[in-house]
Amino acid sequence: MSLESEESEVDLVGGAVLPGTLPEVLRAELVAFRRDLHMHPELGNQEFRTTAAIKERLERAGLAPRVLSSGTGVICDIGVMDGTPVDTGTGAAPGTGILALRADIDGLPIPDMKSECPYRSTVPDRAHACGHDVHTTVVLGTGLVLAELHRQGLLPRPVRLIFQPAEEVLPGGAADALLDGALDGVGRIVAVHCDPRLDAGRIGLREGPITSACDRLEIALDGPGGHTARPHLTTDLVTAAARVVTDVPALVGRRVDSRSGLAITWGRVESGHAPNVIPQHAELSGTVRCLDLETWRLAPDIVVAAIDEVANLHRAKSEINYVRGVPPVVNEAGVTELLRDAMIARRGAESVENTEQSLGGEDFSWYLEHVPGAMARLGVRPPGEHTIRDLHQGDFDVDEHAITVGVELFTAAALLDALR
Repeated sequence: MSLESEESEVDLVGGAVLPGTLPEVLRAELVAFRRDLHMHPELGNQEFRTTAAIKERLERAGLAPRVLSSGTGVICDIGVMDGTPVDTGTGAAPGTGILALRADIDGLPIPDMKSECPYRSTVPDRAHACGHDVHTTVVLGTGLVLAELHRQGLLPRPVRLIFQPAEEVLPGGAADALLDGALDGVGRIVAVHCDPRLDAGRIGLREGPITSACDRLEIALDGPGGHTARPHLTTDLVTAAARVVTDVPALVGRRVDSRSGLAITWGRVESGHAPNVIPQHAELSGTVRCLDLETWRLAPDIVVAAIDEVANLHRAKSEINYVRGVPPVVNEAGVTELLRDAMIARRGAESVENTEQSLGGEDFSWYLEHVPGAMARLGVRPPGEHTIRDLHQGDFDVDEHAITVGVELFTAAALLDALR
């Protein structure tokens, strides 16, 4: 496989063209691979077909991928062609170790609403509406390019590919990958996430927090119930639930620094069956999001205390299930700069822009509890298009040129990383 690009290159390093761009035949194969995944989305921890497709293609490239012990997800080292682990330890000393590239492989439990699309989902109520098919294809394509560079003696340091299951399932499939040694011998880790607000051909970067923490909150309120004519003789449970909805976020907002962005948003409130009956049970569920890592660590105690206070004030018994989700993704300065340099090498300084912190959650953050890393926003909007097909919507789609951009970003990052 020749790795000479048909496009003019700006990626000069020391006066020489940086290798690792895509030939047209591989570009076409990767687009076809992504479309096949898009047509066959699988939910978290059920990605058996996706896992098999990744494994088969890597093996065909002469690599030795291994499936995670959970049965889905793949880890594969490039530069160690017999499959021998790079390191038997856990993690690597700061500033040492290899570079890992991470992709998430699961879909979402929503219907694909793209009526005219030939590669729309064939699975009812399942869709790749968050771009994980693109993330997977980018890391797979990078692996194929790096394997060829290794055969040519042009890959100076091994690289690890991590295809992680169940990103959409709290607290995220990163835990399974970590238990399976995903970071053994790893010194740095990078990832991309599709961004429909950015044109294809561009990436967004931010040093520090780039996503938010996200937890799930489930509350049950109980009382004796009664007649709506005599609310003073019982627990007015509907009013109690309404007060939890409105007062708890306000209380929490006065118990933390407002700059931490701790916010509770409700997604479900359910109680009662008749207009003249005070119910005995109410249920509420929602999310807790936070911009700041330290406040996120304190959030469960703060939120639970506020719920109990409001419920007790209205004589309702509360049962709270606070489900820990993910901390914020905090981009480390050096790895962020590596991605910036890699993109500039490939596409020029105008291809990189600063981005804001998102309120979305991402379990890539769990890797960053162990090693430094960074996530880039990968532009997927067709240039000139003003309509934004947002993430987690049934009509979500991408400009597939983003696949080429992602692969060339990651290959450049792998090569530049070896020079640092």
